[in-house]
Amino acid sequence: MARFDTGRPCLDLLATAHPAECLDSVDTLRSWITGSGLVPPGTPLDHADAGWLAGFRELRAHTGRLVRDRLPAGSRPPDVAVAGALGRVNDLARVAPPAPRAVVGEEGLLVRELAGPPSCSALLGALARDAVELLTDPVARAGLRQCEGDHCTVVYLDTSRGRRRRWCSSEVCGNRERVARHRRRVAASARA
Repeated sequence: MARFDTGRPCLDLLATAHPAECLDSVDTLRSWITGSGLVPPGTPLDHADAGWLAGFRELRAHTGRLVRDRLPAGSRPPDVAVAGALGRVNDLARVAPPAPRAVVGEEGLLVRELAGPPSCSALLGALARDAVELLTDPVARAGLRQCEGDHCTVVYLDTSRGRRRRWCSSEVCGNRERVARHRRRVAASARA
């Protein structure tokens, strides 16, 4: 199931690998692209194919390597694998993202649509640019956190007041932690 609660589209892409592979077909990729806001709802993506799936997974791997290398806010020089990931993300970021335009919608309000069908490289470019912006912004980078939930690898952007957010999702990992804590208290009081 796709999640869009990490605070950045590039981090939402990383979350597609947890707890299991979410980008397991071209159809799920199309749904993710629309759900992530990369394209407006109703944008035709019929031209997406297995090559797109490989491209998104590749970008996810490179972005993940870069983001995790900078947790919590590292400043060490990149190793060879990180340098390779950085080069690839920079290459992908060179491609212009899909061009939006405003059109009059059904109720007379302006709505966003794309000037034409988006290419895979344009969508990857938008995500790669988001990763570059995140990783080069010291304030945003300082807000990167890895979920403290058991067995959760999701990285999110902590924009909470006081920067005290502990879980990728209070409803998912936070709730699991509260339930586990309650069960430990009940078990401890039963033993006493």
